[in-house]
Amino acid sequence: MTDTSPLFRPFECKSLQLANRVAMAPMTRMRSPNYIPNDEVVAYYRRRAEAGVGLLITEGTTVNHKAANGYEQVPAFHGAALDGWKQVVEAVHGAGGKIIPQLWHVGSVRRPGIGPDKDVPGYSPCGMVKPGKVVGHAMSKEDIDDVVRAFAEGARDAKALGFDGVEIHGAHGYLIDQFFWEGTNQRDDEYGGSLENRSRFAVEIIRAVRAAVGEDFAIVLRYSQWKQQDYSARLVQTPEELGRFLAPLVEAGVDIFHCSTRRFWEPEFDGSDLNLAGWTKKLTGKPTMSVGSVGLDDDFIGEAGMAMGGDAAPVGIDELLRRMAADEFDLVAVGRALLQDPQWLEKIRAGRSEELTPFNKMSLANYF
Repeated sequence: MTDTSPLFRPFECKSLQLANRVAMAPMTRMRSPNYIPNDEVVAYYRRRAEAGVGLLITEGTTVNHKAANGYEQVPAFHGAALDGWKQVVEAVHGAGGKIIPQLWHVGSVRRPGIGPDKDVPGYSPCGMVKPGKVVGHAMSKEDIDDVVRAFAEGARDAKALGFDGVEIHGAHGYLIDQFFWEGTNQRDDEYGGSLENRSRFAVEIIRAVRAAVGEDFAIVLRYSQWKQQDYSARLVQTPEELGRFLAPLVEAGVDIFHCSTRRFWEPEFDGSDLNLAGWTKKLTGKPTMSVGSVGLDDDFIGEAGMAMGGDAAPVGIDELLRRMAADEFDLVAVGRALLQDPQWLEKIRAGRSEELTPFNKMSLANYF
């Protein structure tokens, strides 16, 4: 039997004290009417906590900015929605689990006609949703300051509600990543140009979040090379560039990097089999979380419109276990396998791999 013990070691980082190394990846499901988590959302998270998942990362939750939302029925993280999130936290903690919200601003992915205010366009560094395609509003310095405040407000509320930390969504071609990505950031001020300047927006958000929550509250940053607008896009080409990219984010206050890839087993740079999380840990010394098609034989093939890819069959996790045993990264986020089967981790632990169920995107409406 495969030794699964690397998955079940405890993990601790500031306010995060986890029983094991497995997190549920954030997965947008658009199941919150009026942008408010309801009883079914509460049950969805409680079920995974009851099944022993070490950390739950919520679906993307929109910060308190008029252009933050890009999809109907995604949950907000302000106003009336906070009461719903309080119930989620209490349910997860009651089941012995830990949970952090993912704070999100979609940027220029937003389209007019999406609520709550259907007249608000998408906001982004230069109005572009992808290189050369202008679809929305180019952000002013005042706009930037407003969004920074919104992230800090969300983090402050997360701590007040009893969450165990907070994740900032800086990946996949959404707003923070649109500043990172040279293809969508053609600004000629202090927020554009060099890699360091393009990271300034994220640095300001992280610093504001740190000031809002204090030193002992764990801050996770999710980032990616790939974008939903371009799977082949890369923020950096070499380990040296990656080190330059990460250093100011560490200095600003990131505790854990959630390194999003579509296939966790793929090397990030030539000459080493380390993946993005492995390189990030090596360069920063910070704990990292890997993710990407864990436990399934078909990768996640799209985020535009919240596509979850096609059907995918269960596969073994020997390669994941090998990397975790070698401490290449500290945590692993599991997405569709846990969406399909809340008992996924329990079955792995008990050696019941024959009971794992295939992922079927047509069943999405029933995932609770």
